Amino acid sequence: MDVCPRIEIDLSKIRANTQVLVDRCKNAGIQVAGVTKVFCAVPQVAEAMVEGGINMLADARLENFGKIAHIPIQKLLLRLPMISQAEKVVSLVDISLNSEIATIKKLSEASIKQGKVHKIILMIDLGDLREGIWSDQIHTTIKEITQLEGVQLVGIGTNLTCYGGVIPNPTNLGQLVNIAMEIEDTFQIRMEIISGGNSSSLYLLERGEMPKAINHLRLGESIVLGRETAFGEPISGTYQDAFTLIAEIVELKEKPSVPIGEIGMDAFGNKPVFEDHGIRKRAILAIGRQDVSVNNLIPKDEKISILGASSDHLIVDVTDSLKEYSVGDEVAFDIEYGALLQLMTSEYVFKKIK
Repeated sequence: MDVCPRIEIDLSKIRANTQVLVDRCKNAGIQVAGVTKVFCAVPQVAEAMVEGGINMLADARLENFGKIAHIPIQKLLLRLPMISQAEKVVSLVDISLNSEIATIKKLSEASIKQGKVHKIILMIDLGDLREGIWSDQIHTTIKEITQLEGVQLVGIGTNLTCYGGVIPNPTNLGQLVNIAMEIEDTFQIRMEIISGGNSSSLYLLERGEMPKAINHLRLGESIVLGRETAFGEPISGTYQDAFTLIAEIVELKEKPSVPIGEIGMDAFGNKPVFEDHGIRKRAILAIGRQDVSVNNLIPKDEKISILGASSDHLIVDVTDSLKEYSVGDEVAFDIEYGALLQLMTSEYVFKKIK
């Protein structure tokens, strides 16, 4: 019997999804950076991306780059570098996203010390209010960067939807293109990379609305889960089930649907509310909130519903299922992004690679 709980990873589906997206982006003149952070840079999954056509790998955590150091393609750091890690950034990755001149100066010092040239993508905030400089800071910042040795400004980028939920569109990405053109004219620097965001920008390709000068995207969820992230729609020709959670039933009993007694706070400080549906058959699975975002799980058995969870237990209603479950049986779940991120990070969930 396989170890439980576990997450099963189908490399053939990762490879296929990657190829579909790389081909579509290539037809539009766009390079894809495959984002490895959601699966903690498991080397086999990163290698499947490369086999699917990726020629740049990206992650937010420096620790993950050690796992994929053997893969001979460019590495991109997604999270803004910490000044305290400037030496490691230069030694582990080729390119980083930046918005602080103080950090870029430290990267310059580290690069000179290591005899390298570290590439910089300057992030522009187009309104999502996560990382990036405002447009009125661009000229001053670039002037300072160009005076530094050991670093090379190779492009600009933006991030949308991740914090503020701002959806990429021809207007805001067109603004990024205009900024790139202005930089080239003013400073005589070629913008090799104009990075138009993440998986939320993909819908513009489908509609034929992607500004033509956008030539770089950072894709994670669209590869691993086959979904664009502006509207959460499946991407045609891709798999949505490359990752599957399997959990084991440790208790199966008929119980009331409303707790007996005065209701106080649960283990997470919330006061739960229950509806009375009478006596129901309830299964307890050996996985909980310490391992997974329960709201991002979808039972493959459509007749099962999730009732709730504590740190270590997931409670589901199996009353209406056509299958007769027993203690020791396994229950499978499709996974959304939030669940995948936690499951891959949890040391208590076994990773089975197929």
